[in-house]
Amino acid sequence: MATPSRPPTSPGARITLAMLCFVYVLNFLDRQLVSILAKPIQDGLKITDGQLGMLTGFYFALFYCFIAIPIGWLADRTSRVRVLALACAVWSAATAACGMVGSYGQLVVARMMVGVGEAGGVPPSYAIISDTFPRERRTTAMAIFNLGPPLGSALGVAFGAALASAFSWRIPFYVIGAVGVVTAVAVILIVREPKRGQMDAATASAAPRLGLFATIAQFFGDPLMTVASLASGAGNFITYGLLNFATLFLMREKGMQLADVAIWYALVVGIGMSAGIYASGRIVDRFAARGKAAYATVPAVSLVLALPFFLGFAWAPTWQLSLLFLLVPMFLNSFFLSATVTFVQGEAPPERRVISGALLLLVMNLIGLGLGPTYVGMASDHFRPTYGPHALQAAYFALAPMYLIGAALFLLLARLIRRRERAYEGH
Repeated sequence: MATPSRPPTSPGARITLAMLCFVYVLNFLDRQLVSILAKPIQDGLKITDGQLGMLTGFYFALFYCFIAIPIGWLADRTSRVRVLALACAVWSAATAACGMVGSYGQLVVARMMVGVGEAGGVPPSYAIISDTFPRERRTTAMAIFNLGPPLGSALGVAFGAALASAFSWRIPFYVIGAVGVVTAVAVILIVREPKRGQMDAATASAAPRLGLFATIAQFFGDPLMTVASLASGAGNFITYGLLNFATLFLMREKGMQLADVAIWYALVVGIGMSAGIYASGRIVDRFAARGKAAYATVPAVSLVLALPFFLGFAWAPTWQLSLLFLLVPMFLNSFFLSATVTFVQGEAPPERRVISGALLLLVMNLIGLGLGPTYVGMASDHFRPTYGPHALQAAYFALAPMYLIGAALFLLLARLIRRRERAYEGH
């Protein structure tokens, strides 16, 4: 079958990627604000580590994960750009509402609404990128898009902590929420809807349209998709378990001040995660040209290498040394993200890319975002009678085995990929 002509990467494609990345920055910034401002919020609303973990984890993920499925199915059949813009407006308004709350229960409701909006943010963006960039440059494009989390975290730490230090913890929610509403309008004006499947050898009509439940069954009926989702969930369990308590850990157990957090922790997050995500895209693109198993082996190696440095971060007696150790996990922890997303988007038919991305995120975030912070927060409360002020340190040590579990799942995925490649070669 002849390969269709592929439009070259144009300035418009780069503008689209930049705009989508900026939306993702806001997406993650809004998501992380509660974690970044955990100490003043805890002091103001009188909530425990366990409640904080549920707030930043389970309660948020409950809506974020499951709403993404019908939204993804809808976006595959309508305008992905308009779905993205509406989602951005909803989560930004809900972020502003977080600054108005007067109790823990009100904050839970506001955070759930942030989750509803953010459910429509990432899956449409994955599909737009996949239909804008050819396969040989797609992982690098995904890596640039996935700079959103580190940039969002770094900007959230820098501006959120600075505004909270100068005024109150409520002000960052108002400011960032307003920026997001304006950005939602800009998405409609700037981003163009690409033709589905224009960058792939198979046309969009090559696969039959399936109903929602048939699509879900087909996705999870594929062992590669299921294991890729579980492995990514383990990686996200580490990421969110670490990030959602890092500022609280550094301030409460290492003696860091909010002004120090705004500078030094922001630099570690911004430089470490950004460099890691971009480097992972380049590395995976290079090795995946030799075999698809690289989408799994590279993340497995990165998790194993990161483990001793994560333990050093939790052990270090001062916040300065702790941040120095943290640089390495910040660089390596997210290697799995662009690799897995690109793999799933490449395996899915073009007309089912949004729903496939949503299903990947369902598992990834239900395990990672839903359970990671919840686990660390509950572990901290559990260890408090024994370890007192160092309960979070003990909780981080209890998180460490997930590095090995994640690496094992990615090695299993690599084995399955090689087995399928040999089966295709046999035919």
